[in-house]
Amino acid sequence: MLRKIKNRWKAMKMEVSEHKSSFAVYLILRAFVIVIMILQILNRNYEDVFYCILTLVLLLVPSFIQMEFKIELPTTLEIIILIFIFAAEILGEIGSYYTRIPNWDTMLHTLNGFLAAAIGFSLVDILNRNEKITFKLSPLYMAVVAFCFSMTIGVMWEFFECGMDTFFGMDTQKDTIVNSISTVMLDPAGGTQVVTIEDIKEVTINGQELGLGGYLDIGLLDTMEDLFVNFIGAIVFSIIGYFYVKKRGRGKFASRFIPKLKKEEADFLKIVEEDEKKETQM
Repeated sequence: MLRKIKNRWKAMKMEVSEHKSSFAVYLILRAFVIVIMILQILNRNYEDVFYCILTLVLLLVPSFIQMEFKIELPTTLEIIILIFIFAAEILGEIGSYYTRIPNWDTMLHTLNGFLAAAIGFSLVDILNRNEKITFKLSPLYMAVVAFCFSMTIGVMWEFFECGMDTFFGMDTQKDTIVNSISTVMLDPAGGTQVVTIEDIKEVTINGQELGLGGYLDIGLLDTMEDLFVNFIGAIVFSIIGYFYVKKRGRGKFASRFIPKLKKEEADFLKIVEEDEKKETQM
């Protein structure tokens, strides 16, 4: 058991350092996270320490996926994934960019839709190009599958956020200030007549004014906006992927985002295990 863990860790280190560009980005981001974690420990912000530890683990996920599933992530895709993780966990949560910078969350969800579509597309593309498979999927079908995969990932994430807010009292679905509402709950007859309240300037709860300048929507608008921008990102890459397959891989831009099966000489886990066998036989 210990030998297997040691071999995987050795292969992981080889995987992380395989591409010079992504390795440099990984080292820089890891250094930033470690420095921030030390500062948070000194300030006794243990929740932020948890985010730092989580980020350090997530930064290894791309290399782990490549090692375990024999998939080669293009350098551009790997770098974007690493930066995405840092932007979401460190800048977004610890740096409060989600609340301090307008549309930070929107930007990340749009990028997530794009990247998830690329990953979904690659899964189908790898299957489609497998010589053992007797059928071939059309470019349109592959684009639709990539789109659906991306939207499913987006919906599952919103389920997760809703669960965290409902059961753990968090605010991952960021609230929105609105100045008008339309609801059947205010129908005096208790029916389905929509009652609209406009120009809401202040809301009072238990005799205390919130001072927000409007009505506090508890996450619905944020969720729908996240899904909409995820939709845009998924649509964009699905179109790119469609023409990539149509021209059979001649699109240089799309190839920077579509993972492929590893070549045998880049299967580091297999290389490490073979080297160990040679050493034991000597």
